[in-house]
Amino acid sequence: MANYDLIVIGGGPGGYVAALRGAQLGLSVACVEKEKRLGGTCLRVGCIPSKALLESSERYVEATQHLKEHGVVVGGVTLDLPAMLKRKDRIVRGLTQGVAGLLMKNGVTRYEGLGTLVGTGAEGTRVAVGDEELVGKHVILATGSSVSPLRGVDLDADWIGTSTEALSYAEVPSHLVVIGAGVIGLELGSVWARLGSKVTVLEYMNRILPGMDHELSAQAQRVFTKQGLTFELGARVTGARREGEGCVVEVEGREPLRCDRVLVAVGRKPNTEGLGLEAVGVATTQRGQIEVDDHFCTNVPGIYAIGDVIRGPMLAHKAEEEGVACVEQIVTGYGHVNYDAIPGIVYTHPEIAEVGKTEEQLKEAGIPYRVGKFPFLANGRARALGETEGFVKLLAHAETDRLLGAHVLGARAGDLIAELAVSIEFGASSEDVARASHAHPTLAEVVKEAALAVDGRALHV
Repeated sequence: MANYDLIVIGGGPGGYVAALRGAQLGLSVACVEKEKRLGGTCLRVGCIPSKALLESSERYVEATQHLKEHGVVVGGVTLDLPAMLKRKDRIVRGLTQGVAGLLMKNGVTRYEGLGTLVGTGAEGTRVAVGDEELVGKHVILATGSSVSPLRGVDLDADWIGTSTEALSYAEVPSHLVVIGAGVIGLELGSVWARLGSKVTVLEYMNRILPGMDHELSAQAQRVFTKQGLTFELGARVTGARREGEGCVVEVEGREPLRCDRVLVAVGRKPNTEGLGLEAVGVATTQRGQIEVDDHFCTNVPGIYAIGDVIRGPMLAHKAEEEGVACVEQIVTGYGHVNYDAIPGIVYTHPEIAEVGKTEEQLKEAGIPYRVGKFPFLANGRARALGETEGFVKLLAHAETDRLLGAHVLGARAGDLIAELAVSIEFGASSEDVARASHAHPTLAEVVKEAALAVDGRALHV
């Protein structure tokens, strides 16, 4: 039986970062991960491989459709899908090896297997990993999430599959049906549409990207429609099955859709099965999430939870921040995450990013606000790039001018949102952002102009 100051169950972004921070603070740390490769869903079959394919497919479209306008004439461009997939796999392999190296470098002991809580006592919490038993003074549960099932839809390998299968189709589907117009559905739908698929997106809600600022998502839908994606909103999928050499998707009140592949992307659920929560009495919510207080403590002393298994958005960087805050709380007595300053990004083309409150949330809460907007079309750098689609929208308190929310649709939105996340973190006003010098010519000037626009004094419109 091995004893540790800290045992982290889960080797994804939240788990391995928590383990590293614990080691930095002088704790003896073990990290338990059931998969052979570290990095969790995000690194292995989520964020990283999808971004690799998004980048590759975007370059394919640029070469086949847009280079000519730059005076670059390319002939005979063809798609080598196996090479594209190999590049994706190579990136993932290198990064997972990098995480393993970081744990080793920092003295974190790695255990491969499913970590299960088997009891608590004076020495700490007992965790079983295969035939071994570990004891930790503190245990952090960071086991992430998995794809939510959809009633009536039986997964059938890559014919009717999840994002995992959609990352590795052996050939470009003639017609891909995506169930769910959230981040995952739009990103992977975009990948295969760029490579030649007809893509139909079915969404139960009456809008895409539910939860994001409505104006932003409405404009995004118009952009994606121009790119060739077809949207059917208010579509309740009642079934999907393989039939012959293709698939059939049944939608309530509509004709069944016939297609080559189906991607189910209707959300994710916390991974708590097999953790032994019941054995030690850890409480969960009706949605299956682990209940925690503001310091990530469960109802059982010495056991904590972070990331996708607790409340809040299921984002890798949110889990990382919680992992650091949780460990620092354990060691120093203080750890904090400002959830209003956690950005969310959709890596489509153009990118979509936001942080803080949406306009709808401010209206519902009765908070007075002012809006500042500025289009990429009026920005010199955007014109030089040929990336003029979209806008930056800032929401500031009508009385204090404090920045409450920021929403970006446009080129490199995922990078531009960082400045606004920092601004919200430090309680900046729109005037603070407007007064800061932004280099010319850069896309960041769109952020500055939007900040000026809050006070009705944008310069370049």
